Amino acid sequence: MFVAMNRFRIIKGQEEAFEEVWRSRDGRLKGLPGFVEFHLLKGPETEDHVLYASHTIWNSRADFESWTRSDAFRQAHKNAGQTSGMYIGGPQFEGFEAVPQINETA
Repeated sequence: MFVAMNRFRIIKGQEEAFEEVWRSRDGRLKGLPGFVEFHLLKGPETEDHVLYASHTIWNSRADFESWTRSDAFRQAHKNAGQTSGMYIGGPQFEGFEAVPQINETA
């Protein structure tokens, strides 16, 4: 399993607009090889921003990296520059691989 996350520092007052961008976008993930699920997470507030993270789960790092080289990826991100006024800095990517034999299930 591979978890791909991007953290976004969203300027206070821009939260609803940022969330609407995600609600209305054509993410193009469903049906891609190795894609499992997507979540947009809203985190803590600070004096000047609210932290968000996009969170996708993939069967493997190779599946995720294949998506980042695809036309679907380019299409999903083609309007990214139009929202730059919502952010403090750019997105911060973090990728995590599951450690074998440590997964717990309910």
